[in-house]
Amino acid sequence: MIMLTPSSGFIQRTKKLFLSEQANQTQLKEFARRNAANALSVANMVMGMASILCSLNGHRYAACWLVLIGYLLDLADGAVARQLDACSALGAKLDDFADFTTFGIATALLLRTHSLLDNILCMCYVMSVFIRLCFFSSGIPFMYRGLPCIYSSAILACTSLLTGGNMQALRVTAIAMILFMVSQGFYPHDRVLESQAWKKVVYAGGVAMVFCSSFPPACVYYLLWSVSYLLFPTALWSRKV
Repeated sequence: MIMLTPSSGFIQRTKKLFLSEQANQTQLKEFARRNAANALSVANMVMGMASILCSLNGHRYAACWLVLIGYLLDLADGAVARQLDACSALGAKLDDFADFTTFGIATALLLRTHSLLDNILCMCYVMSVFIRLCFFSSGIPFMYRGLPCIYSSAILACTSLLTGGNMQALRVTAIAMILFMVSQGFYPHDRVLESQAWKKVVYAGGVAMVFCSSFPPACVYYLLWSVSYLLFPTALWSRKV
């Protein structure tokens, strides 16, 4: 009996330690599940802030690419949240802040010059993104009004890269994007990643284009992807497989 008592105590302590480690692992997995999409939103915001700094320091090429990487992250965060059943009010707010940073301020700075009219255009673009984010809901499931700001941002960034920052092309594109964002046309809500498996393959191709390709093919790829969403809002993109 004298020998068994310390032995049984050691076994009990080992069991408690093992159960405690299991509980900690479970809590860690749950934390990761709940915050995976939030981490993508924060990463999107970081890309936007980095793009702002690049624009202010005259690195327009890097600023455009950071916006496109933010575009990828934003497309992914909503799909990840729904896949992991981790949608939350906090996640929605983080997503809105990240979108306004990357697709509002950072994208508008791509239009910035020393001209007063260009600066006014920057402010108009930021305001149109603000309006788009505040009044996006249409009351129809999986639909909203106005072109999503991520697509207008991608089109502007690609235009800047493909034209070498030609301001005439950027001004015309920005005005068109502002009109599309504040319009009352219907667009599908995240159907690109929610319900059609082949579009997820397209998304993976976009990731490969960013990290493994030279910039002209990648820009054309994203430009076509975004313009196709713009031109076929209710027919092609909202069709269920």
